[in-house]
Amino acid sequence: MNSKIDVFEKLPVPKAVLTLAVPTVFSMLVTVIYNMVDVYFVGQTGDPNQVAAVSLATPVFLLLMAFGNIFGIGGSSMISRMLGQDRKDMVKHVSSFCFWGALGIGVVMIAVFLCGMPFILQMIGSSSNTAGYAEEYLFWIGVGAPFVVLATAFSNVVRGEGASKASMVGMMAGTVLNIVLDPVMILWMGMGVAGAAIATIVGNLLTVIIYLVYILKGRSLLSIDPKEFRLGSGILTGVLAIGLPASLNNVLMSASNVIMNNFLASYGDIPVASMGVAMKANMLVVMLQIGIATGVQPLIGYSYGAANFKRMKSVIRFSMLCTVIIGTLLTAVYFFASDSIIRIFISDAAVVENGIPMLRALMLAGPVLGILFVFTNAFQAMGKAVPSMVLSISRQGLIFIPILFLGNYLAGLNGIIYAQPIADLASILMAAGIFLFINRRLKGKESQKVELELRPAEAGCEL
Repeated sequence: MNSKIDVFEKLPVPKAVLTLAVPTVFSMLVTVIYNMVDVYFVGQTGDPNQVAAVSLATPVFLLLMAFGNIFGIGGSSMISRMLGQDRKDMVKHVSSFCFWGALGIGVVMIAVFLCGMPFILQMIGSSSNTAGYAEEYLFWIGVGAPFVVLATAFSNVVRGEGASKASMVGMMAGTVLNIVLDPVMILWMGMGVAGAAIATIVGNLLTVIIYLVYILKGRSLLSIDPKEFRLGSGILTGVLAIGLPASLNNVLMSASNVIMNNFLASYGDIPVASMGVAMKANMLVVMLQIGIATGVQPLIGYSYGAANFKRMKSVIRFSMLCTVIIGTLLTAVYFFASDSIIRIFISDAAVVENGIPMLRALMLAGPVLGILFVFTNAFQAMGKAVPSMVLSISRQGLIFIPILFLGNYLAGLNGIIYAQPIADLASILMAAGIFLFINRRLKGKESQKVELELRPAEAGCEL
């Protein structure tokens, strides 16, 4: 455990950021590859309707991840702050609460999927061409819902105590298994979208098993013991105060994708498939930047809990610099190679033709998008529930959805395509404004801390 604390307290900021962020970035990279491979192998069936069905079902999968993030991000934020305050007993209580809460939600979601399938298919905008495929995919995702929720939750909870490598191993192992199973089930066994869903569930199951082994070995402060389960001592409110706003991002992402797909469907199934491919390709840029921001969240939370605001702000600045560099390089590559990137996933001429401008539009905010993610994770790490909630409901909700409606009304398909980058840039400006407000309060706390540290010294001089 000492090595984990050394990362929080003693390592220089660049080295500490890289120590925590690199494993998370690798995990995200493998996840991106999985998502790309998933669509790639479904695309190899030669059926745009199956690609469109997976795109339509994605918002529902995001909803499961949202439930996982309630306990994962909320738990991780609280755990890192408790470590900063040296309250190790609370770490066990929080992690046990997160485990049993995530498992319970996952079990409930099985019933929701199986009983509410007709409503879900209607809600996501499936057509007569895609409904059958979407139902196949969502049936298996519903059956494995507990594993998806738990895997999402504990990838964050494990990282919350500084075990970024253990978190990476769990995520990567499950994702690699998923990648291996995709061609076997989708193509060789001829299972199509059902094979893609089953591979996803099996991968998440392996991830959960690895995290359980890590915790049960006893080298971690985390616990899944029911005896450690607590709702009181501020645990329920502490986890939900950060977890719910964080999960709102996934919920609103799910809702906005449903709205966007419904708008796109009015122009035919090809635009739905094209945007699905463009968004999968764009995930590389988004997820790598999220990886950096998520990786440093425990470091920010620990520094805030220990009242080391100078180190905390240095971490935020350096992390933002890293995201801007990565975002700029990848944006340049994507703009020049849009055609080749789209063709990796599918060779259908109509899908490729529509997908190229969609991908380039999504990349417009690529160089600076990571700034938004760093701010969001910083607010979560500090336990700032209201700013965190405001950002979570803005990018995919308060800002994006109105722009989506307005864009569709004023510019049709082009308005839909450019809604996301406009919302991203507006959200970045909002996040910067919120941080400036919080920073003024932090300066006041820093002044108070300096005064308290000086008083004993002044008293000693008088004696």
